[in-house]
Amino acid sequence: MSVEQIQDQASLEQAFAIRIAVFVEEQGVPLEDELDSFDRLESGCAHVLVYYNGKPVGTGRVRKIDAGAKLERICLLEEYRKHGLGKEIIGKLEAIAQSWEVQHVMLHGQTHAEAFYQKLGYTTVSDVFDEDGIDHVKMKKELKKGGF
Repeated sequence: MSVEQIQDQASLEQAFAIRIAVFVEEQGVPLEDELDSFDRLESGCAHVLVYYNGKPVGTGRVRKIDAGAKLERICLLEEYRKHGLGKEIIGKLEAIAQSWEVQHVMLHGQTHAEAFYQKLGYTTVSDVFDEDGIDHVKMKKELKKGGF
């Protein structure tokens, strides 16, 4: 298992394929809502792929917002869930945010994953809201200088 920051268009296309499989095909998010203006290498976001036995099976991205960063589009192909890979994706995205010297990270987590994010140090800071027909909550984690 490894998590790598995406550096080329071919890897970015692999991330898109995973996101489409999870968010569009599995969860019913409209394709036009899933892919957006931050899905370019030059967008200022950092995208990552997690590999399991050499195969790309999960992805996520992070973008800087004011004094913080927002983790987004975090997903794993269904057959690779429950192997600790989600934690690895989050760790890599947080490390990238840390390198940007932001004060906190936040995300919009699906409510079924809220406990997962809480185990990683995130605090729920909103009521439940709808995003593309799926219940979400806003979650936040303060970053400490020199570590999490």
